[in-house]
Amino acid sequence: MKRVPALSRHQHRTGWGAVAAMLLVVVLCLWMPAFSQETAPATVADPAAVPVAAVPQAINYTLEYICWSTALIGSIVALGFAWKFYQEMLASDPGTPRMQEIAGYVRQGAAAYLNQQYKIVGICFVIISIVLAVMAYVLKVQDQFVPFAFITGGFFSGLAGYFGMQTATMASNRTAAAAQKSLNQGLQVAFRSGAVMGLVVVGLGLLDICLWYAALRWVIPMFGMHYSLSHITVVMLCFGMGASTQALFARVGGGIFTKAADVGADLVGKVEQGIPEDDPRNPATIADNVGDNVGDVAGMGADLYESYCGSILATAALGVAAFSNNEAMQLNALLLPMSIAGVGIFLSIIGMFAIRTNEDATQKNLLAALAMGINLSTVLVIVASTGLTYFILGPSYWTVSGSVIVGLVAGWLIGKWTEYSTSDEYKPTKELAAQSLTGPATVIIGGVAEGMISTWFPVIVVCVATLAAYACAAGIDFSNPATFAMGLYGVGIAAVGMLSTLGITLATDAYGPIADNAGGNAEMSHLEPEVRRRTDALDSLGNTTAATGKGFAIGSAALTALALLAAYVEEVRIGFDRWNAAAVANLTEAGYYKLSDGFFIHYNGQGNKTEAEIQKNSAGYLAMPLDRRDARIAPSWEAVKFDQPGKLPDEYFSDRYDGAGEPELALFGHPQKLYFDKSGAVAKNVHSATLLDYANYYEATLMNPKVLVGMFLGSMSVFIFCALTMKAVGRAARGMVEEVRRQFREKPGIMQGTDLPDYTEPVRISTQAAQREMILPSMLGLITPCAVGIVLGVGGVLGLLVGCLTTGFCVAIFMANAGGAWDNAKKHIEAGNFGGKGSDAHKAAVVGDTVGDPFKDTSGPSLNILIKLMSMVAVVTAGLVVRYSLLALGIF
Repeated sequence: MKRVPALSRHQHRTGWGAVAAMLLVVVLCLWMPAFSQETAPATVADPAAVPVAAVPQAINYTLEYICWSTALIGSIVALGFAWKFYQEMLASDPGTPRMQEIAGYVRQGAAAYLNQQYKIVGICFVIISIVLAVMAYVLKVQDQFVPFAFITGGFFSGLAGYFGMQTATMASNRTAAAAQKSLNQGLQVAFRSGAVMGLVVVGLGLLDICLWYAALRWVIPMFGMHYSLSHITVVMLCFGMGASTQALFARVGGGIFTKAADVGADLVGKVEQGIPEDDPRNPATIADNVGDNVGDVAGMGADLYESYCGSILATAALGVAAFSNNEAMQLNALLLPMSIAGVGIFLSIIGMFAIRTNEDATQKNLLAALAMGINLSTVLVIVASTGLTYFILGPSYWTVSGSVIVGLVAGWLIGKWTEYSTSDEYKPTKELAAQSLTGPATVIIGGVAEGMISTWFPVIVVCVATLAAYACAAGIDFSNPATFAMGLYGVGIAAVGMLSTLGITLATDAYGPIADNAGGNAEMSHLEPEVRRRTDALDSLGNTTAATGKGFAIGSAALTALALLAAYVEEVRIGFDRWNAAAVANLTEAGYYKLSDGFFIHYNGQGNKTEAEIQKNSAGYLAMPLDRRDARIAPSWEAVKFDQPGKLPDEYFSDRYDGAGEPELALFGHPQKLYFDKSGAVAKNVHSATLLDYANYYEATLMNPKVLVGMFLGSMSVFIFCALTMKAVGRAARGMVEEVRRQFREKPGIMQGTDLPDYTEPVRISTQAAQREMILPSMLGLITPCAVGIVLGVGGVLGLLVGCLTTGFCVAIFMANAGGAWDNAKKHIEAGNFGGKGSDAHKAAVVGDTVGDPFKDTSGPSLNILIKLMSMVAVVTAGLVVRYSLLALGIF
């Protein structure tokens, strides 16, 4: 078999030739729009002073095609290079027969777990799809394509995790074999294998987005169905719910599996039996290696897949909202995040080819090489996003590119802080290791405290980044309603910027578990100590790069959730449209009709009842809260009962019309005449109402008890979720500990090497426990937004999302950093400090690491997904809440 543990000189020339070709594509993508615009973009001297919808312009269809093609080609190129790296990995030296045998055990265990997981997840997806179909086809509160979008989102998310895991399980023995030659060759095999995960995630994610856009924008109209840009973005956003659902199952299930095996292996193997980590005499060691793949590779891939797609889709929806009544700019704002993501793929691949070191490289050289690749991609994305923003949005909005830079910097800062808080090269973890001298209790106390105090810096960074991203897009006047939506678009585009280099940042993250498994393979294959030293160096390097990956995951969760919070309001707007259409379908005469205490419609009695004609011949209006509560108005307004669509008496309206052709509303007998859709008017058209108008309509303030209760419920959900996942790990670990103890007790020859341990039973125990225990936490994220929405309405859901976001963000950082500090404190002692391996300090540190394992690998990272899943579920069920909540029904 051909051996290519490192790139040959010819391969380097070929790789840089590909890089040059891709650079040419990037340049063309940046400059072609400038020469192909059919209509020059209108400019505004001061965009903060003029409503963004005030400058209409013609749609540039050439620009649309170029931007969409850039994203599509980027996704295909990502998948192509993922295949290339996969083939290079397969062609490398697989090692000795014993190394291949051990890797085969791990691969079989991981495949068996994922197959079982996908069966259970498939059942859940069928049930959820049926519920969504009822919402779409029976209740008419959701688009008919949402059930299919949900399925494709989950399918591609699971596919990304599966491909990444398959590559990782086949790369561990090859990485160990390459490490026999040199540290650099081990890095090359491990990193290129990790790059498969990164490129598959961004490639499949952007491909799914491009295909749905093409279907809704170009294919569906061929059959007589025409969707507005707002409608398109909302439908596309809904497939993110499928990705989030699959990601939560993968993260929770994989986290429970890996930590149950890890805890059992550590407590019995290291502490009780005193054998090294990954010792082949430990029955749980194969299950531990399987867990690294299903949790840290497949789980992380699914996690960042949904973050990547969610950030692009939420930002597209906000862009459409920011340029209301200006379809050309709406289209450009929708295409910008897709274009940045597409170009980001090319630039990530350039960074991958820049990662090269000498054969005698030290660990410091390796870290510098990885940093060189990431930093190069980041700088190129900054340059490219500036050019893309200028040519797509026009010179009036070039400052939106500053939001992209803000996102990139914020992710980098959070990653560096995570590294400082968890690495044993810095003071916090060294001090925590020193506390092991006085026993497990002080280690636990110190780790909890360190995790808590480490939250301050990321919170400050996200707060500053949010304000800065908003200001870059809309100016520093945060109270200007005309630019409010544009500011939120800036926050969303910051999340896109943070994840635009995901191809390479996820590669550095997925590389870590591969190096970890390579170390286990070397240990169980009894390779020379130098090989284990090299794989440990690669594993330690992976822990450092994983800190940056977790920083991007947590930071992107916060910014994406903020964007989804605003996108939720856009889906509420669509919910009113669907309610309007359902009511008009049953009307026979023109007039104004009250549908609820706060919503009425006007139907002119013309046209047929197709969707397009209904939109043309009817309109919905929101009765703002102040007017609904006016004592002089309430009696007349309440006189029209809700039990069936009620036609409002003609005397409610005058015969005169305002400048926009709308009749005056006589305020139900009040002498003052007010107009529709004017500042201070009693009614707001659902299409021209701003995000702030909807916030006012639902009284989304802290003075509203429903909002406050929703915030409490959101915060509570975070702790309930963590408790469920932690208890799940505890129960699964107990079964694992008992099984490992049983084998040592019943087979005393294991320790002498005369008996072989049973590796399959621990894998079975972890698999069954993970499948059983992952359901309840996952259901919490799916059911809570629906229940809160039905009982408390839109305001309660907004409160729920805010509470879940703020509390979940802080708890996720606390758990990730505390767990990482405990883990590296143990490694610091194992390196020879404070008595080294086998000492009382080491045993105390192992106990701390055992507590930290579910912190950093199960509950903590799963919170990122919980935050976004609740937001996605809220978006998908917004139409149901708008129409059928107790508030809408007049009950509560």
